Amino acid sequence: MSAAPTHTALPAEVPLDERDGRYLRQAIALADKARARGNRPFGAVIVAADGTLLAEAWNANGETGDCTAHAETSAIRIASPAHGRDTLAAATLYSSGEPCVMCAGAIFWSNIGRVVYGIDAERLRAFRGERQDQRDAELSCRDVFDASPHPIDCIGPALIDEASASHVGAWKA
Repeated sequence: MSAAPTHTALPAEVPLDERDGRYLRQAIALADKARARGNRPFGAVIVAADGTLLAEAWNANGETGDCTAHAETSAIRIASPAHGRDTLAAATLYSSGEPCVMCAGAIFWSNIGRVVYGIDAERLRAFRGERQDQRDAELSCRDVFDASPHPIDCIGPALIDEASASHVGAWKA
């Protein structure tokens, strides 16, 4: 007799305060911009502790042909040379979607101390489907952050419906 299949529950939505909601919505708007430009729909914003915008970017894979042109990595490439590690340690990276393994690694290397994201990887996989060119490494950003010697606070998923809207119809069947 075989055991019944187990289904893991999707992560619960995390409520955000006004500031986090505002900047996450800015990242979601960048995801829509990415999609309108022919890219996969992801956006990211990096904000200093005092509210200064340090960087913003959208996914540019389609435009550039660069497989590493993810929104988070691109925003870090803008912020990292311009701001010290102490500034980035106190900063928050807002991402329209849960950072992938590559982006989580870039967040670690940049010393960014806090991440807030919209749609989680599990829900995102439903949009991506089973096409090999759309699949991701099924490792949570939290697994990468938990292995970090410095703390990286991770909040999400949040604003799931708003963050999901960018993905409706955006992926190849």
